[in-house]
Amino acid sequence: MAVVLVFAVLATAVAWRLFQLLKDPRNPSQRSVSLCLACALASYLVASPVGPAFDTVADPGWGKLLQNVLLLAAAYFVMCVYLYAASDERTGRRRARLEGLALALIVGVITVAALAAPRSALTGSVRTADMTVVQVAVFYLVAGLYLLYALAAASYWTRRYARMSQRPVSTGLWVAAVGLLGGAVVCAVNAVFVIVRWQGGAIPKALTVGVALVLMASLTLVAVGFTYPGVRARLAAVRVWREHRRIHRQLKPLWRLLCQAYPHSVLTPPGGTWRDRRRANGVHRRYHRRVVECRDGLVQISTRLQGRGHEGTIVDLARPEVLAQHLRAAVDALANGAPVSDRAVPLAVPENGDRDTDVQQLVALSQALRSGARSGREARC
Repeated sequence: MAVVLVFAVLATAVAWRLFQLLKDPRNPSQRSVSLCLACALASYLVASPVGPAFDTVADPGWGKLLQNVLLLAAAYFVMCVYLYAASDERTGRRRARLEGLALALIVGVITVAALAAPRSALTGSVRTADMTVVQVAVFYLVAGLYLLYALAAASYWTRRYARMSQRPVSTGLWVAAVGLLGGAVVCAVNAVFVIVRWQGGAIPKALTVGVALVLMASLTLVAVGFTYPGVRARLAAVRVWREHRRIHRQLKPLWRLLCQAYPHSVLTPPGGTWRDRRRANGVHRRYHRRVVECRDGLVQISTRLQGRGHEGTIVDLARPEVLAQHLRAAVDALANGAPVSDRAVPLAVPENGDRDTDVQQLVALSQALRSGARSGREARC
């Protein structure tokens, strides 16, 4: 169950980051995060039960070598995130090249160790590997020490940026920092285990299993931390999208009534209605367009309400149900050519002038129109 959970989290994080990268492909930090998570996922897949398939088509140990190279690459790319973020692009690229040379050197060392190791020496897990074989011990020790360096450095930079950031970015960075620090601790413990076993000692199985579980938890925390701010922002955007869609529908009775009186006030959507509906942010444009059309229609129809000449009517119009009745009467009077006043009257305008309150006033008026129309139908029945 834990294996499936870690895979699901990593796969989701990779998919999300690739989506973000497509929107900003020239951002080096964004690219580094995507490559870090992609390498971590690939390494995890190679280490899964499917991983030993590599050893059936090549010399034994190639699967283990590929898994560790991918893991080292993931640690390298997580360092690159901060190498680019902490300086200008030119300096960041130069520092990334230097770190890349160090990674290439480490990969070369563990590759030579893997090729020089006896056949089948690296086919098992790190827990079952024979560390008394020098090549095997060098393979795991060198890879582990580089991971320790890279993850510790990344954890330091992540904590530093978390202190300078605001929520929700800081929350995600703190989670990622804990995951990176946990990974560094695991690497340090594993290095001690390798040295002890190299000297002929034994490590209890419970300790090795515990370290493996901490590593899985650390990978999960890193993936969650790097994707949390974006996912939270997307969820907030979805909530706004649903709210705008709901209000757009609630304003329909008011919008239809005003468009019936002033059809020329309807704004033409760019690219046509069909294309506007197909776009992801089309709901927001339709929402704002409908609010503007309703407000414009109220300004125009208010001249008809003032022309009725009933003293005290303007005060009563502050109530949505009263204003709804007068609006229907004004639209009917417009069709019959009633006289127009020279001055517009503010209708359904909030006292504080807040945009959201303004929209709620329009929604209340639209709902009153809907209720009045429903009551009229019931009365006729």
